[in-house]
Amino acid sequence: MAKLLKLVGAATVALVLATNAFASPIDTYQFKSEANEQRAVSLATSLRCPQCQNQNLVDSNSPVARDLRLEVYKMVDGGKSDADIIKFMTSRYGEFVLYMPRVETKTYILWGGPIALFVIGLLVVVFFVRRQRGDVTKPVQLSEDDQRQLDELLKRDKQ
Repeated sequence: MAKLLKLVGAATVALVLATNAFASPIDTYQFKSEANEQRAVSLATSLRCPQCQNQNLVDSNSPVARDLRLEVYKMVDGGKSDADIIKFMTSRYGEFVLYMPRVETKTYILWGGPIALFVIGLLVVVFFVRRQRGDVTKPVQLSEDDQRQLDELLKRDKQ
């Protein structure tokens, strides 16, 4: 019986911890409308936490992310456009907060790099495949000495 009570107690603690871990910060903020909530969450998801660096504002539990998330929610409820909110965030934290950097001169390598690497890899593969095919179909030219050695080996093998 005591073992069963320990098991139920451990399961209850695990359930409470799991519930807290998946609690959404949206629950604490009352949006003016459902559309604002969806827009604010979408926008906060597209912004990177300046402290965590690899989580968006919604996923991060850091105090900075919580404050910025609340700021985004307030600006959305205040009627600001997405462009205004992104401009505000980038003016304070730089382009780093954007998960999808803008296509600009300084980000060309970021956007075009993977495509360029793919094309280079494809060209290398095509080069080696063509080279392989060329070696197989191309007749081999033996020198006179090599041909003589080959003939001797064939004669020896027949005997």
